[in-house]
Amino acid sequence: MKKINFCVVISALFLISACQPAVKKIDIEAEKRAVELVLENYVIANETQDLAKIEDIWYPSEQIVSFGTEKGEKLVGISKIKEVVNAQFQTFKNTYISSHDQIIEVSDDGNTAWFSEIINYNFILNDQAMTYEGLCYTGVLKKLDGKWKLVLTHMSIPANPIRN
Repeated sequence: MKKINFCVVISALFLISACQPAVKKIDIEAEKRAVELVLENYVIANETQDLAKIEDIWYPSEQIVSFGTEKGEKLVGISKIKEVVNAQFQTFKNTYISSHDQIIEVSDDGNTAWFSEIINYNFILNDQAMTYEGLCYTGVLKKLDGKWKLVLTHMSIPANPIRN
């Protein structure tokens, strides 16, 4: 009788383990490349002043946040981000953005990513060339229907180092 009970328990455990859903293996390097492409497309959208592409890159929510370089520049929600980006497009011309020292990480489940990079931002404002070098740009992306979308960004201008 004990042998039969033992066999029943072992069989039940085997059947339960066989019914568990297969764990999907995440290709972290492929996900990092996909995030890198989103960030590249974000640069292109800014340079070409493509508001539709900007909107497509951001998560469609009124809870997303973008911190800019101006005092108090905290944009909350896709509506506010679109409004400010559109106003920027009306005043900036010939934008050129380059980045370096990019770091991208992806969560183990493949649904969240974060990045940091240093960017140089060049544009024409009121017929005057403007350059911001060494901007620190960080952010978080989340997957929506298999596509990476920005949910948080932060850009800051490094302070001049103190010299002795």
